[in-house]
Amino acid sequence: MEQESTAEKPTVMSTSLRFGAIMALIGIAFMMMLIAMGSNPFDRDWKNWIPTVISIVLVVFSHKHFKDKGDGFMSYGQGLGIGFLSVFFSVLVGALFSFIYINFVDSGVMDEVWQKTQEQMEQQGQSEEAIEMGLKWGKMLFWPFYLLGGAFGALVIGLIVSIFTQKKNPEPFA
Repeated sequence: MEQESTAEKPTVMSTSLRFGAIMALIGIAFMMMLIAMGSNPFDRDWKNWIPTVISIVLVVFSHKHFKDKGDGFMSYGQGLGIGFLSVFFSVLVGALFSFIYINFVDSGVMDEVWQKTQEQMEQQGQSEEAIEMGLKWGKMLFWPFYLLGGAFGALVIGLIVSIFTQKKNPEPFA
């Protein structure tokens, strides 16, 4: 007699939340490690690529989990959904953590970023008015662009990784 599995198949949302939480925790740990080492986590340099690479690897693992715990198949749309939602969930949690850290723990982190931005604008020969306006708008739009950039990155990761990890069901209606 064949024994049926009582475990439920994973859904796109359950898989996304599970791996998004893992990504968020790793991202927060990475940010805290950078801060502990005396590095600014908001500097634009090679370190910014490490969380992206980790996200790509975790999206691959989330797709594998979805297929292994499910029926062995994953459509491109399901893969895109898992990839986008897990990375974007991680971005939301990371943004909340960053917001709390910047506003209640160490506001100097962003002051350093704005100072470097001002120096770069001065080196480019921009006028005081342009620098002042650029910094004003930069500060005003930082969080919306943080989230929009995260959503765009999540979409790109989901689109590309799903191309390679999808596994179509040869009998979708069986």
